[in-house]
Amino acid sequence: MDLDSLISKTKLIVGDMKQISKQIVWDTVIRDKVPNLAAHIFALWTLQHAHHYFEAEDLDDRNNYLLQPHAAQVISIFRMLGIDDEQEGLSNTLVQIRTGEGKSVTLGVTACILALLGFHVSCACYSEYLSQRDYSAFLSLFNSLDLIDYIHYGTFNKLCEDIINEKGDIRQVVEELILKDLNKAMQNNQEDQRAKILLIDEVDVFFSREFYGNVYTPSVKLRDSTISSLVDFIWKERKSTLSLTKIKNTDEYQNCCKRFPKWELLIEEAVKDMLFDVNNFESHDYIVNKDRIGYSEQDNTVYNIAYGYKTLFAYHCEHEKDKISKESLEANIYIKIKCGSFSYAEIPLEFEHIMGVTGTLETLSDPEKHIINHIYKINKSTFTPSVFGKNNLKFTEKDDIMIENSDDYFNTIVREVQTRLKGKSYDKRAVLVFFESKQKLKEFYDSKALETIKESVSYLTEEASSLEKETLIKRSTTSGQITLFTKNFGRGTDFVCYDQNVSDNNGIHVIQTFLSEEVSEEVQIKGRTARQGDLGSYSMILLDSDLEKFQIEKTHIKAIKEARGVTVFNIGSLNQTTTYDTIYDLLHDRRTYLFKTQYEANTKYVEQAKEKHQSAQDFLSNLYSEKMDSVRDFLIETNKGVEGAYNSRTVCLMDATISMFHLLHKCKNSIDIMFKRASQILKENNIHSDSFQIQFVVYRNYNSEENKILQFSPWETKPDNLRDFMNIINVEGGWANEAIEIGLWHANKEHERENITQVILIGDAPPNTKNEIKFKREKHFGEKYWAKTKFAQSTYYDDELAKLIANKIPVNAFYVDNRAKESFQDIANRTAGRCENLDINSSSGSQILTDLVTEEILRNVGGNVKGNELVEAYRTKFGKSYT
Repeated sequence: MDLDSLISKTKLIVGDMKQISKQIVWDTVIRDKVPNLAAHIFALWTLQHAHHYFEAEDLDDRNNYLLQPHAAQVISIFRMLGIDDEQEGLSNTLVQIRTGEGKSVTLGVTACILALLGFHVSCACYSEYLSQRDYSAFLSLFNSLDLIDYIHYGTFNKLCEDIINEKGDIRQVVEELILKDLNKAMQNNQEDQRAKILLIDEVDVFFSREFYGNVYTPSVKLRDSTISSLVDFIWKERKSTLSLTKIKNTDEYQNCCKRFPKWELLIEEAVKDMLFDVNNFESHDYIVNKDRIGYSEQDNTVYNIAYGYKTLFAYHCEHEKDKISKESLEANIYIKIKCGSFSYAEIPLEFEHIMGVTGTLETLSDPEKHIINHIYKINKSTFTPSVFGKNNLKFTEKDDIMIENSDDYFNTIVREVQTRLKGKSYDKRAVLVFFESKQKLKEFYDSKALETIKESVSYLTEEASSLEKETLIKRSTTSGQITLFTKNFGRGTDFVCYDQNVSDNNGIHVIQTFLSEEVSEEVQIKGRTARQGDLGSYSMILLDSDLEKFQIEKTHIKAIKEARGVTVFNIGSLNQTTTYDTIYDLLHDRRTYLFKTQYEANTKYVEQAKEKHQSAQDFLSNLYSEKMDSVRDFLIETNKGVEGAYNSRTVCLMDATISMFHLLHKCKNSIDIMFKRASQILKENNIHSDSFQIQFVVYRNYNSEENKILQFSPWETKPDNLRDFMNIINVEGGWANEAIEIGLWHANKEHERENITQVILIGDAPPNTKNEIKFKREKHFGEKYWAKTKFAQSTYYDDELAKLIANKIPVNAFYVDNRAKESFQDIANRTAGRCENLDINSSSGSQILTDLVTEEILRNVGGNVKGNELVEAYRTKFGKSYT
């Protein structure tokens, strides 16, 4: 079918338009073009997908093969583009369209209209898979209208990186500048660009951990034969008394400086870091696999992480053991140059306007509304009614939520699957089961509980190919199918049901096996069924111990059940009395409180990141303007090396079981503040700011596998790598008293390698008793499992404590819950340490954590002579100390 005439007419409506930043024209003349333009674009979209229409022989059936917009989509587009606004000009706006009712079509056509009217449009989604799916679906439309260069789809983070690098890839520009003393890459991209519009697919992208409170730090990998020779020298001479002065006198160093004559100071800072890392690389936990060095991250091994030069020297070490090839080693020898840190949260403000569609606008919490309204200035909202009538989801809060213990949890999920699979007639329904992580999905899939129906069960995780995802998603909605998914598939994935047997038997049933931290995610998962007027049902099965991160205890659940609708108890540190009619009311209240506290902690980090972002933006400006002295000063300051004058080495030992969710989150967001404040006090007291090293260590219990019962960071004198480490740590497990003995065992092992000067212990449970250790090791994985691990020999906290006492290593113990008070006080007293309550769940939790840890670092650096003086200086400068 020839569509050239329609395409030409569509383009003629607008002519050749280009909107310039800060000079946008959006008057009634342009706005009046929108309805006509939308009609033409929709017509083109329909005809491009009409081949089945023309193949259909039955005239009455032919219209079923035509893709056509519905009224709600058209109205949504008109609202976003201000067709009914009294004032001229575009505004930031969000439109709510129910899940499954055509958000992607609305976004695609809006992108076409804006691009034809002269804008550059970025469509942001939280999922790479969904973003590529939607882009592919509209590619022919974009291509036919010659809009490929003006419409981009991608994850929010990817689009933000594109904005930062729009005048040239920072990494390539800096590399070119250092290698060839050229700055040409920026110059080819200086012409006026189109004004930028951000279209967002689901408002949730603003609040994801990957976006809000995260930074993008581009870095150059500078490679050269002189750098390789210098690194080889440091590696070979690592056991001699290497110093910066000694290295600067070598031919290897001199040759490197001759190769980069304007960058000798940068090379010097890199060598400082190499000297530190060559002596500390063995302290970090890496994996050798497929000729690469990798790191464990949640359920996977990742290879795109490098911890300073520790990863480089790990390559050298494993090459000597013949586990890494020469080619792989050489590919990983370079000087790493950081080019600043850009805050993702600041990037949306670079766009002229922000618009979008979402299925969860009405469920936003007050903190989320604050971000939307006050940070991103989105003050226009539209709630589009469904064209398919009322929603037919069957979910009763009183009856469709089950909370089980670990013995019954998997069995209850299996029973619920079998029960819900039965339809009204002989035919079966389809059941979708959503899990919080790949690990939890696999635990269920491999469990004994599933054995009887396992042959009927399929599962899908993020690692699957696009073809595998499409195939299994289509099959999952057919009669008799039981499919397990990780939670990411609960957002945006189209589970379209074409099986009439399923539709006639109450539709698809969805089971959620975890409590979402945001209600918007729960709404999205519910939205995988009962779409576009179809029938469907939903239920929730939760593990009681998983609720500890929401500060929900088993006694709370029991109280509600026994009171038959009414329960009264104190919540955390708030000491307030609340009445709940249903368990769901309690769940919803606690997750709202959790999000609020997370938001407060994230906001503080975003404020810190904003300073770094501004510095990085100034650096870019100087790079564009060729102010080379400023560029050089920034790169040298940003890549400051370790001076190596440390006299304090602290193991910070933290409980990472489910109940400690608040601690880990606030610790991640407090790391930069701890380092900044400690360094500031040390400098003001004429002590070198690099006088301390920290290693973060997390412990769990014997229901966590070998690689999860203990995890530890490298030794660091800078906050960046510690924050990277904490970003990959998730809470899991927990079993009454916890495996503190494993953490203390690790501290002693570190002391054997190189002296440590103190331990900071933070947890909410006492250490395991000897009987508990024996029982737990045998109960969950069995002693045969542990015998093959580095924990083959069991240990007891008292034995590990004796070693610390013998080596005069104090343990400063901070308890989060009173049940740990007695044991933590005993540990601190016996090791001459400090013991305090850490109310991490309070609104001041981050501040208290920052104060306690920073004070102990300063006290340890100052020692008996100046320790208390440094702590007093800290308290004077930064306010009240919580002791």
